[in-house]
Amino acid sequence: MRGTRCFVAFLLMTLVSALPVYASGPITGQVINSVTKQPIKGAIITLDNGVVQGDDNGMFTVPNSATRIAARAPGYLRTVMYSLSPRTKSPLEFRLQPFTPKALYLTFYGIGDRKLRDAALRLIDETELNALVIDVKGDKGVITYKSSIPMASEIGAQKLIIVKDIKGLIKSLKARGIYTIARIVAFKDNTLGTARPDLTIKTQDGKIWRDRENLTWVNPASREVWNYNINIAVEAARNGFDEIQFDYVRFPDRKGLKFTVPNTEASRVGAISGFLAEAKKRLAPYNVFMAADIFGYVSWNLDDTQIGQRLDRVLPCVDYVSLMLYPSGFQFGIPGYRNPVAHPYEIVSLSLKKSRERTNVSSLRFRPWLQAFKDYAFDKRHFYGPEIRSQIKAADEFGSNGWMLWNPRNVYMPDGLKKKTALSREKTRSNGAG
Repeated sequence: MRGTRCFVAFLLMTLVSALPVYASGPITGQVINSVTKQPIKGAIITLDNGVVQGDDNGMFTVPNSATRIAARAPGYLRTVMYSLSPRTKSPLEFRLQPFTPKALYLTFYGIGDRKLRDAALRLIDETELNALVIDVKGDKGVITYKSSIPMASEIGAQKLIIVKDIKGLIKSLKARGIYTIARIVAFKDNTLGTARPDLTIKTQDGKIWRDRENLTWVNPASREVWNYNINIAVEAARNGFDEIQFDYVRFPDRKGLKFTVPNTEASRVGAISGFLAEAKKRLAPYNVFMAADIFGYVSWNLDDTQIGQRLDRVLPCVDYVSLMLYPSGFQFGIPGYRNPVAHPYEIVSLSLKKSRERTNVSSLRFRPWLQAFKDYAFDKRHFYGPEIRSQIKAADEFGSNGWMLWNPRNVYMPDGLKKKTALSREKTRSNGAG
């Protein structure tokens, strides 16, 4: 009898010792700069069941029920998702690597065409470029890879599969040290609009409205449209993209159109910021950066520029604001500069400074689009090395988190870009060597 009681006691002790030992309180930690070892203010901590933000000293606290954790902050590379075990010791420390994306843009055709893709990769290998913006859903609503989203097949967005292995492509780009950005055109969507006329923007007499390219747009206030685009973004995050960038996240710049909400500034702004807020919420578990492409004039205008974009409403929803600062797009110029294509440096510099002045946030929250294409609005001049370099100089001096070059023809030249060898010499000098 005594032997039986001893065996039962031993068995119970063994079972208890095998049970997980949970921390008695919440898990704490700090996010620091991997180079300077200084704390990173306001870092974003991603959990399996939510998001918390670090304080001014990079400190954070998360519940001990969390099973996965990661960190990111504007101006740095994100971490991978780490698994937490019951024996994880607190405090944790995340070291984020500073990173400044310098990107060029490839359409779905550009990334799928071997000649264009290889030319872009060579340019990245040889110059300061280190990032790619890739069309995931392009201007006509086509998704470039085999998607698992049912609606994509239902509406005909899968008729042209350019990228056969999207995960393999992203993996190969990351192996080369390339930061990857998924461009998703949101509300300019001829494919969805053609298949679902009920979701399109209409004229006042109820007809389907088409833009100058004869393409339909879908309604930015439609929850069904929101969900479709956010599902694409979530799939892109799962496929390994570092950043999700929404383009055409706006109403058309055309008066007299009919929407499902009143055509007022409050309704337009509410729809755009509402979509971005919902996207941010849905993307939160993936620790992926999020950006929105914004009209250049939004940095200057006090209203929503009639398209639903206001800096103060967009900024809380994204990591990066990507102002489209193409001089050719400033048809009315800016104060003091009536011919913007003759002053690319001033257009970029003053627009960025105006944005920071109006929002009072870090310059790292901005990453502008720069013009690398021929002017279409003024004197049809080409943008070669001097014009491109002057725009880069303005962005660099401002301290933005990098910049992106736009050329819809997927053709880029090394003119205006620093060569890798020159960058190595600069790094050597900055380190005090040589």
